[in-house]
Amino acid sequence: MTLKNNLRTLRHYALFACLIPALSGCFGVAAVGIGTTALMASDRRASETYVTDEGIELRASNRIRENYGSNTHVNATSYNRMLLLTGEVPNAETKANIEKLLSSVPNLKAISNELAIANASSFGSRSNDTYITSKVKARFVDAKQFSAHHVKVVTEAGVVFLLGLVTQTEADAASDIARTTGGVIKVVRVFEIITPEAARAIDGQPRSAHTQNPASPQP
Repeated sequence: MTLKNNLRTLRHYALFACLIPALSGCFGVAAVGIGTTALMASDRRASETYVTDEGIELRASNRIRENYGSNTHVNATSYNRMLLLTGEVPNAETKANIEKLLSSVPNLKAISNELAIANASSFGSRSNDTYITSKVKARFVDAKQFSAHHVKVVTEAGVVFLLGLVTQTEADAASDIARTTGGVIKVVRVFEIITPEAARAIDGQPRSAHTQNPASPQP
């Protein structure tokens, strides 16, 4: 092989090596896209509402970080344009001010302010909350009483918050399972209750096709 051919071959290898990170990035983006699409397909929210909730969470988190930095520990979870606030703040004034700050987030329907007035939780406590959430979700799957995809679980200091568009029967089953899971101190229902007929209609349609179904918040 001539020197010229050797140089050409080396250039080809170099070009391929440079492309690998970019290709890996493309594969990663594709995988994330596929995963998000699968989650949306199994969700009772319309696809546009699912995306809107993601935007609400992002805007809310950014506002909290920009205005309070690391002085608070606040988690913002949006489901069907209802924003659940959990975590810890130093005083009642901060709790009220955060709710006021977020009330103008675009597309937001309501706020459920469950912030506790306490010191920020430790890393160990937050890790335990993550573990509790995983146990509750796993028990949903094992029980096979409803689709686990229809109930969102948030755990804060051992308190489990349940969100979703569910029937009364599904809400009661999910609450009973969560309440009897090891480590759970309390269960707070933040459901929106829909009729069995509405649930069947949603489950039988493409996610982008159905319109928002009437639902009532569940205390």
